[in-house]
Amino acid sequence: MTNFTGTGVALITPFKADLSIDFDALKKLVEHNIANGTEYLVISGTTGESVTVSMDEKNELVKFIAKVNNGRLPLVLGIGGNNTKAIINEITTSDLSAIDAILSVSPYYSKPTQEGIYEHFKAISKASSKPIILYNVPGRTASNMLPQTIVRLANDFDNIIAVKEAAGKMSQYLELLRIKPKDFHVISGDDDLALSVTLAGGSGVISVIGQAISKDFTDMIRLGLAKQPEKAYAIQYSLMPIINLIFSENNPSGIKAVLKALKISESYVRLPLVEATEALKKKHKRSFRNIR
Repeated sequence: MTNFTGTGVALITPFKADLSIDFDALKKLVEHNIANGTEYLVISGTTGESVTVSMDEKNELVKFIAKVNNGRLPLVLGIGGNNTKAIINEITTSDLSAIDAILSVSPYYSKPTQEGIYEHFKAISKASSKPIILYNVPGRTASNMLPQTIVRLANDFDNIIAVKEAAGKMSQYLELLRIKPKDFHVISGDDDLALSVTLAGGSGVISVIGQAISKDFTDMIRLGLAKQPEKAYAIQYSLMPIINLIFSENNPSGIKAVLKALKISESYVRLPLVEATEALKKKHKRSFRNIR
């Protein structure tokens, strides 16, 4: 079973001006991350604009990224939602031969109870032949999957191996780290808290900004895993302005503006998202120059 420790990145889906997928830019992005130390790649998450990518496009993305990656890094695929039956159908009918784990978001909009969340992931666990990384992001789902529910799932199902925790609360991370099973991974989903979580005993991060400034971000997390806080925080302090900026309007518009500045991809997004404002793009360029 793949050990998801270090820096994973939630890949954007690059688009051309006509909003079709820009596969040339996607290849450049994957190669950029492999060359700069990223430990694993996450396909079709929130940052990949999964809600506006069709199933046919999603399958194309998986095939293309798997071909470019050629087994060099583990691949994680986002398969989640608030229709348990539909998620199970996607898991059981998709070609997951190139995928090392599934990232599945806690059900959104429906606002299930903790028992409903548990039963949802119980059903997914029983249907999945791949390891599962839970994803808790209450700012988007309007429902917080509590540490006790996460640990209950981790203890009851061997293929639930990790959680991407993105509640944005250090106290919730610490409670989860305190009560989790020994080999269960707590992965930060908050770029600004990733180092603190890693130093506290977490397994690293699934990052947004990490796909752009891969070397600096992976170095920071590796120093955190090695329990070298002074060197790690020196990197974080230099990265803080750009980390704060990329989320100031919406995600992934912010990170796409940074990747455009790096000449990796364009900044087009699909509605209902809109591109970062010109003012934010200028701030990105200034902050990026300061860390290069």
